[in-house]
Amino acid sequence: MEQEEIWDTDAAQRYDTPGTGMFAPEVLVPTVDRLAELAGGGAALEFAIGTGRVAVPLARRGVPVTGIELSRPMLDRLRAKADEATIPVIVGDMATATAPGTYTLVYLVYNTISNLLTQAEQVECFRNAARHLGPGGRFVIELWVPELRKLPPGQTATVWHAEPGYIGLDTYDVLRQHVVSHHFSFDDTKRARLFRSPHRYIWPAELDLMAQLAGFALESRHADWTGAEFTAESRSHVSVYRIPPSR
Repeated sequence: MEQEEIWDTDAAQRYDTPGTGMFAPEVLVPTVDRLAELAGGGAALEFAIGTGRVAVPLARRGVPVTGIELSRPMLDRLRAKADEATIPVIVGDMATATAPGTYTLVYLVYNTISNLLTQAEQVECFRNAARHLGPGGRFVIELWVPELRKLPPGQTATVWHAEPGYIGLDTYDVLRQHVVSHHFSFDDTKRARLFRSPHRYIWPAELDLMAQLAGFALESRHADWTGAEFTAESRSHVSVYRIPPSR
């Protein structure tokens, strides 16, 4: 399934969950705080800007934000919050699309680099970030750590979250480093809603090598946006890569 088919009008309409999930203040405020700090008074470019979950509050903090977005329905949702003059957006693929200007910060949040389903595309995403950055510019990626240790021998699926009305499970193809996330939402009736999205998972060390191929060096890695220590038990990471100041 192509990404344009996944992030269709129905997905865009259900994406925003104000005050909860990825939109909860305890999730969003540290994200915006850290990105505003890393922008350092310069302009920021968000790959896969979506409905503006991060871009809108970041722009309100005074950071000029431009976006690249493949899904027109997601962009339509963003336009209900901010016009083109406030947050310009280029329609296209984050691995190849070009935005005008030079930026101090490019960022890619909430596991979205894994939406690129080949290693080559993911490397091109790093190279595209580098093309948009000036010397000393930073590329920030938020990404989950593959949970293959939870995968029993001979099994292909793990349940990664369960709560009343929702079950999330992943099915793995370890040969291709592919995973499909299945999101089941249900109520007291017999009906359930299913949303699925394919991903290519990336180990942190592989991500670092992609960065090196694009001319970046790892500056920092933490377990979350608040700066918690990244350990072998961390389920995700926020990695900051930097172009050498004297390139």
